[in-house]
Formats: sequence, C-alpha cells, structure tokens
Amino acid sequence: MSSLRRSPLPAAIGLCIVLLAAGIWIGGRHSSWLPGPLRAALVGDEDTAVVEEAIDDVADTYYRKIPRDQLANQAIDGVVRGLDDRFSAYFDPQDYRRFKQSQNSEFSGVGVQVSQHPRGLRVEVVYDDSPAKRAGIDVGDVITRADGRSLGGRKQEDAVSLVKGPPGSDVRLTWVHDGRPTTKDVTRTTVSVPVVASSLRREAACKVGVVRLATFSSGAHAEVYSALRRLKDRGAKAYVLDLRDNGGGLVNEAQLVASAFLDEGPIVTTRGRAVQEHTLRATGSPVIPDAPMAVLVDNGTASASEIVAGALQDRHRATIVGTKTFGKGVFQQVLELSNGGALDITAGQYFTPSGRNLGGRGVSRGSGIEPSVRAADDPNTPRDEGLAKAAGVASSKCR
Repeated sequence: MSSLRRSPLPAAIGLCIVLLAAGIWIGGRHSSWLPGPLRAALVGDEDTAVVEEAIDDVADTYYRKIPRDQLANQAIDGVVRGLDDRFSAYFDPQDYRRFKQSQNSEFSGVGVQVSQHPRGLRVEVVYDDSPAKRAGIDVGDVITRADGRSLGGRKQEDAVSLVKGPPGSDVRLTWVHDGRPTTKDVTRTTVSVPVVASSLRREAACKVGVVRLATFSSGAHAEVYSALRRLKDRGAKAYVLDLRDNGGGLVNEAQLVASAFLDEGPIVTTRGRAVQEHTLRATGSPVIPDAPMAVLVDNGTASASEIVAGALQDRHRATIVGTKTFGKGVFQQVLELSNGGALDITAGQYFTPSGRNLGGRGVSRGSGIEPSVRAADDPNTPRDEGLAKAAGVASSKCR
C-alpha cells in the first residue's frame, strides 16, 4: 500500500510571499518598531531610509504636486550644501551636461568669452575667425539682448544659454559699443577655444618667448610643449609662462606642464581620506630645462595653476611675477550618479614640494602664492604692464 506525501514547496512559497508582503508593508512606512538587524535586512540603513521617507511624505502630502526627481535633486543638493564647502557641488543631469561641455575645448556659439554685467554680458575675449568677430563685436562691448530677450539681471549661465545654440542657427544680438547699440543676426558655429597662445617679444638683446595657458584641460600639455618648441626654434632665450585667470583643471596636466621645465623631482603631493597619499614627479623629458623663466600669476590663478607655479617656485626654477594667487589647496573628484547627474566633491588636499598647502583652514580660501616680483596690468591702458614686467624679469637673466 502506497502512501502520498504532501510536497513542502507550495507552503514554502506561500510563506515567502507573506514575508515579502510584510516586508513591503513594514519597509514602506512602518519600520520603526522592527529590531535593528531585521530592519536592516528588510529596509536598509535607517539613516538613508528616513530621507526616502521624507521625500515620500512631501510628494504625497504637499499641496502642490512636485516631481519626485526634483525632490531627490534638491535633497542631494542639500547634502552637499551642508558640507559648507565652496568647492564641492552637486550637478543635476542638465547641469552635468553643461559641466562636461565646459571641460571641452569646443562649443557651439558665436565665439566670445564673457563675464556678468548688470546690463547683460561683457565681452572679455573675441576668438579669431568667429561669428562674433565677423559681426564686429569687440572686447569691452556689452551684449544686452538675444532674440529680443533682455539679458540684464539674469544669471550669467542663463544669459549665455540664450546666446549659445546649435551650429548653423541664427541669433539676433544687440550689443553696446562706446555707448551706441548695434543689432545684427549672427550665425552660430562650432568654436574651438584656443587653450594656448604664444608670442615672441624682444627685451633689449634677448628674445623672450611667451606662452599663455588658459586651462589645464586634457591634452593641454602637448600644446604647451609644441608652443615652447616653436619659440625655441625662433630664437627664444628666456620664457614667460602666463597663468593669469587660469582657474585650473586636471592635476595630471599640471604635472606634465611643470615637467616641461623640470628634469626630475617632486611636483605635487596629494592627500585625502579616501585616496592614498601620492606624489607626482617630473616625467624626465623637459622641453626647456634651464633657460631663464618667469611665471606670471594673479588672483585668478588657482588650483592646477598654483600647483605648477608652486612647484617651479619651490624648486627655484622660475621667478613668480604678478599678484597673490587665489589660494585653493584642495582637489575635487567627480562621482557620476545613476540619475545622470554627478557629485563634484573635495576629496583631498595638495602640497607643493616644500610641503606648503596653499589653501586656508578647512576648505576656505587660503594663503596662495606670493610673487617674488609684484606687478599688475592696468585695464585702462592698452599696454600689458604685468606681461612687460615678467618679460623684463626673465630677460634680465638672459645668456
């Protein structure tokens, strides 16, 4: 006589479904009474669960409907703002796309570099062969309207977004030159931003090569090397590295640019809580290993620029000319997020070869680099007094 045995599988499945349902009910809104280990297993970390709980409450209860992704973005932004760190930031997906574009040496627009002005955008640089150049826009002009919309009182990024646009599209710009307004249709195009500009000038009997570096973007060192070689071939015997208004960029590019002038030894040491201490050294293939040189700096010289200037100063390779630099002794790490945004978080500090950290206490603005020779450009004169002083310093040691 055979006997039938009931399989335990259906009962086990039923138990799992009950537990899953209970977990969902508990984890959704009623987890506070659970023991710690069980709460962690069903809900996750309580500290992060309460953030999601708060977002749920606002999304469900607030009298106006607010998209959850907007609430999440604001929550993340609040976490970063709570660090009280002027150098850390949260980029939502749209901001992160703009940030990545800003790291690129190409953009679509009319070909100007601008600063904020009460009436709109003040033109600081007009790129050669650009639509703006062809339209007659000049340095010092103020762009006041784009497609009939006033730019006055807008945030700079908002005003710039009205001027930028797809290549081949037109934008009707109004700008003021010497008090007189001009309105023209300007066709946007893809503009390549020159990272390096170079020139040769004569100081007494010495030819001085000048290399101006705008940013430490990817590949910048190769452009610096190329410019130095061209100047050397043209007879330059002394050099000026112009880092004014260079806000920095990639640390490894700073290492490589400094290596153009140093044949060995340390350039910068980085230290952080989540990153190992690491010293970046000269690569051993200098382009200009011993010619006299000056580094020209100002208040806008920061971060990677200060790494280069600090290394050349500490290693007694160059004379620093200009005004005190910004004083940013920390570096950031970009951490991409699953929503398409990113965190740009201060990950550590950097130290020059002599052990100096140029930042202030914590993440505040710090001491910066004090120049050995003080000089500043007068914006009211056509002559660049800062560059003239730096070239004179470099040429004084010309052999």
